[in-house]
Amino acid sequence: MDDGKINMTHGSGGEAYRSLIKEIFLPEFENQFILPMTDSAVVPAGVRVAFTTDGYVIKPLFFPGGDIGRLAISGTVNDLAVSGARPLYISVGMIIENGFEKEKLRAIVRSMAKTAKEADVLIVTGDTKVVETGGCDGIYITTSGVGVFEDNITPPRQIPMPGDAIIASGYIGSHGVAVMAARAELDFTPPIESDVRPMAAAVRAVAEVGVRINAMRDPTRGGVASVLLEWAEAAGASITLEEEKIPVRGDVASACSLLGIDPLYSANEGVVLFSVAPDDADAAVDALKNVPGCKAAAVIGRVGDDGADRGAVRVLTKYGTYRRVMPATGVLLPRIC
Repeated sequence: MDDGKINMTHGSGGEAYRSLIKEIFLPEFENQFILPMTDSAVVPAGVRVAFTTDGYVIKPLFFPGGDIGRLAISGTVNDLAVSGARPLYISVGMIIENGFEKEKLRAIVRSMAKTAKEADVLIVTGDTKVVETGGCDGIYITTSGVGVFEDNITPPRQIPMPGDAIIASGYIGSHGVAVMAARAELDFTPPIESDVRPMAAAVRAVAEVGVRINAMRDPTRGGVASVLLEWAEAAGASITLEEEKIPVRGDVASACSLLGIDPLYSANEGVVLFSVAPDDADAAVDALKNVPGCKAAAVIGRVGDDGADRGAVRVLTKYGTYRRVMPATGVLLPRIC
């Protein structure tokens, strides 16, 4: 009898397992590469391939603006995109707790399929395991992704150059705040929504207008601050941000003030940071503003070119003073992705 929940037989490899695949996964993920249901998907690829993998254990599984399924696909697509590759194929591994509700699984899988379509990628292979009650917290997802480097795209060197403009593709900090608020059941009205979305289109838009991208990253755990500190160290230069130019949504800024959080350290799942040649900054911002979710794109700072304060990141405040951005210590917010 089907009680609408995942149980240990669904992970046994037998009839219940096959029924689960046919009932929930195949209707959403169906394509010519996954349908043979073999142990590996055989897919066409370019000469130069980017390959990434990531695990998702976010709590709660559903949050304003997204869920673990949308997060898993977006995160993998974004990791490929910021390497300079065009995302193509994704594999999905799921560890599901005995007793997990099928309707929740169905919603997660449907969200993954919708996000994959949005990102123009195919989910081509996967695996599902079921563990005993208490063996995991509902569901964990691991995704791997493959992308190719196209001939007209030069992969970034991933080290900012002196004088570069630092660009944020949109509002920062919303994912971390949204998840924290949902987990703590904080009553913000309306609820603060995560920015989680695939960002390959944003990267492609900047590349296609001929912008010289020296570095790009998606500032997830540790936020914008962590990426910029890594960049400053790698470049052997300072980075100066202008506080008034950093795009932060009003509701996120208010929540950060209430919770004592600096938006620079809050996780993002739908933002790309670019370090571009200064002459290309306006073209990059203009290109981004035509991409959904990037209307707030802005130049937020510059890489120093005078050799002073190497490795330092500082913010010019609205009062005309400077404050240092320091490396985060301790656990900022566990299970954010």
